[in-house]
Amino acid sequence: MYTGKIVLSQLTTFLPMHEFRRCVKRYRGNRRIRNFSCWDQFVCMFFAQITYRESLRDIEVCLRSIRNKLYHLGIRGKVSRSTLAKANENRSWRIYADFALVLINIARQLYIDDGFGLELKDTVYALDSTTIDLCLSLFPWARFRKNKGAIKLHTLLDLRGNIPSFISITDGKVHDVNILDELVPESGSFYIMDRAYIDFARLYKLNQFLAFFIIRSKSNTKFRRIYSRKVDKSTGLKCDQIIVLSRDKSYKEYPEKLRRIRYFDSENEQDLIFYTNNFTLPAITIALLYKCRWQVELFFKWIKQHLRIKSFFGTSENAVKTQIWIAISVYVLVAIIKKKLNLDISLYTFLQILSVNVFEKDHILQIVTNIDYKTDTKVSCNQLNLFNF
Repeated sequence: MYTGKIVLSQLTTFLPMHEFRRCVKRYRGNRRIRNFSCWDQFVCMFFAQITYRESLRDIEVCLRSIRNKLYHLGIRGKVSRSTLAKANENRSWRIYADFALVLINIARQLYIDDGFGLELKDTVYALDSTTIDLCLSLFPWARFRKNKGAIKLHTLLDLRGNIPSFISITDGKVHDVNILDELVPESGSFYIMDRAYIDFARLYKLNQFLAFFIIRSKSNTKFRRIYSRKVDKSTGLKCDQIIVLSRDKSYKEYPEKLRRIRYFDSENEQDLIFYTNNFTLPAITIALLYKCRWQVELFFKWIKQHLRIKSFFGTSENAVKTQIWIAISVYVLVAIIKKKLNLDISLYTFLQILSVNVFEKDHILQIVTNIDYKTDTKVSCNQLNLFNF
C-alpha cells in the first residue's frame, strides 16, 4: 500500500522549483509579502484548474477543509478569497507566463521524437487564434466592439505532442496577422496558417529566414502561372503550379516564386488552394500538412472545455492573464507527467482522474492504471542490525 504524498503534492514534485523561484525573483513577486507567497498563489490557482472550482469562495472553502494537508503542499499562508483576489490583482502575470514557458521547453524536449501522422523530420507549427468573450461592463479594458468585450489567445502549436511553443494574449481588436511580427522564425521549420495570416511582406520575411510556410489562399489573389507539374488527380489534387504574384503591390512585397496547390477535400467537400515556398515536398504532403492545422483548433476546444479560461476569478487584465497562464501551465504539466510516466491514456482522461483524486494518498500510477502500487519497505542488506537475536 502506498503511504506517501497526496496526489496534488505528487503533481507539484514535477515542477522545477528553482526555475519558479527565478521567475518570482525576476519580477520581485514576493517583495514585501509576509503571509501569502507567489507559490501559495500558484498552488491555489493550480488546484482550482485541476478540480474545476467555480469561484474564489469555492477555492477558499475547499482548501480550508483540508488545512492540515496544505503544509505538505508548501502553502504557508492562510487561504482566503480576499488574499487570493488581491494577489491575482497585483502580482505580475509575467511571473506565471515565464514559468509556463519553462514548462513548455521541458515538454517539447520530451515530445521531440513523437510523430504527428506524417513522416517528416522537420518541426511543424500550426498558428491560429481563439476569441474569449467577456462582459464589457466587468472587463472595460477588453473592448472588442461597441457593446462587446473579448480577448484573443494567439497560439503557435508544435504538432509533435500538441505543445504550444508561443502564446500571446491580446485584446480582441488585434488582427491575427500582426502576430507574425512577434514570431522568431526557425530555419527549416514549417508554419501552417489559415487565410487570415496572408500578408506577403510578412510571408517574405519567413522566406528570408529560410522557414517554410503553408497558407490558404484568398479568392482575390492575382498571379501569373509560370509552369505546372503533373499531379495524381485520384488523390484529390487538382493542380500543382509555380507562380509569381501579378499585382504590383503584392509582387513588390513578395518578388520571388511561389508554389500554388489546389486540392479537393472529399471529407468536407471543400476546394482548397494553398500557397507555399517549399518546392521539394510532394504536393499531396503539402495538402496533408495543412489538414494537420486542425490540431490547433482541437487544442483551443480542449482547453476551453477542460480548463478555467472562459470564466474568471478576477476582472482586471492582470488577474485574467494570470489565470490563463496558470491554466496553460496545468495543460503542459499534465502532458509532461503523462510522458514521463508512459501513460497510455488521453490528456482528457488523465485530467478527469486527477480531478477526483487530488487529496488521495495513492500513487499516480495506481489511480490511473489500477495497479496495486506498493512502497518498497525492505531493509537493505547493507544495513546492520541494532540488536542480535
